[in-house]
This record gives sequence, structure tokens and C-alpha cells, in this order.
Amino acid sequence: MTLTKLDLSGLKCPLPALMTRKALKGLVAGDRLEVTSTDPLSVIDIPAMILQTGDRIDATDRTADSAIFLIEKCNR
Repeated sequence: MTLTKLDLSGLKCPLPALMTRKALKGLVAGDRLEVTSTDPLSVIDIPAMILQTGDRIDATDRTADSAIFLIEKCNR
């Protein structure tokens, strides 16, 4: 099990969701991906994309200007 960090600060929709999906493809079940995004739409787009991939968001931390998602790659 590994933790990969992905800083997508400054990128606008749809890039954070697309780059998160691409990063998840390179992981194996049980690995975790920590995604940081400053795009306000990422709090909608990334969870919606995770529903499609079958992976799981373990935690979300929001501040006034960013969101951090901890995503677990599931067996799929």
C-alpha cells in the first residue's frame, strides 16, 4: 500500500478530475491518492468521478481556497 500525492493547485475544471482519474489508473487496489485542488468545482467533479470508477473517498478536507481528497483505489 502506497500513498501518492497529487497537487493540482491552479488547474481549472475539468483538469483536476481528469488528472485524478489518470493517476488512479496507475495504482493498485489498496493504494491511496491524496489530491489537492484549488478549483471550486472539484468538490463536485472529483466525488462524481469516483462514483464512476468504483474507488472510495476516505476523507475530504476543505479550506476557504482548496480541497484535499484522500482516495483509496479499490479492486475493480
